[in-house]
Amino acid sequence: MFSERTLNEEVAAVREAHAPDAVVLDTARNFETLDPAVAEQLGLRADAISPLEYDPTWVPADAPEVLHRLAGDEFTVGAPGDGGVTWTHQTDPAFVLVKPRLEGSPASFIRFLVAAALVEAGTDLPEHFLGFFGETYPDLAAATPLSPADTYQLANALYEAYVGLTTRETFTEWAGDHPSLHEQWVDAGDRLRPRLDGLSREVATSETSFAEAAELACAAVRHASEDGPTLPTPFAALNTTAYRHHGPEYAVEWAEKTFEKLD
Repeated sequence: MFSERTLNEEVAAVREAHAPDAVVLDTARNFETLDPAVAEQLGLRADAISPLEYDPTWVPADAPEVLHRLAGDEFTVGAPGDGGVTWTHQTDPAFVLVKPRLEGSPASFIRFLVAAALVEAGTDLPEHFLGFFGETYPDLAAATPLSPADTYQLANALYEAYVGLTTRETFTEWAGDHPSLHEQWVDAGDRLRPRLDGLSREVATSETSFAEAAELACAAVRHASEDGPTLPTPFAALNTTAYRHHGPEYAVEWAEKTFEKLD
């Protein structure tokens, strides 16, 4: 199921700088959440396992099943919305997992995704939005008129915006030390620009759901440097120092105000 991935010089340097003990693995098949038996195979590669423990009271009764699983006592790795590369530091060493869904993507872009995951794995960020929102997740759910599934998608997007705020300074610094990775970061941001144009109108006319718009706009936070993409209303309020400093409480307040205006 897992095989160690060979890293090029730039990505290896990023690992050394941010997560020197992390191991990057290719996975034999795609997944959202690893089955317990497969997660155990991953655990066999680790020196130690420290499964996450989430308080079940953080999860509303009608939340998607995956959240209830995360709050259970299983060793759970990955979740819907993780994309083609995910990571876990429930293991020692930390693992970065590259999924086969990325086959066909440019190698340079895959290297950027792996490097970005190594940066994240080297922080103290939680590996899932439930760890970020914690006891405030029911407040977020109560603040939105969305379905439980769309609330999940929104929460994941809000957390991705926070991760972007936390890590993008590193990406801007790659211009000097890791030019190929920096180029991919810039290119990914440029490709988001046309998708952001008119996004507020699409939400207002129901052409795009709010949760889908949030997913797109919040992904752009990682790239929203001085020359990067501009976030549309109401998502621009997430690209702020206030969100970086106040985290989940700010996100809940943002959701409350946003949906009050949309009513």
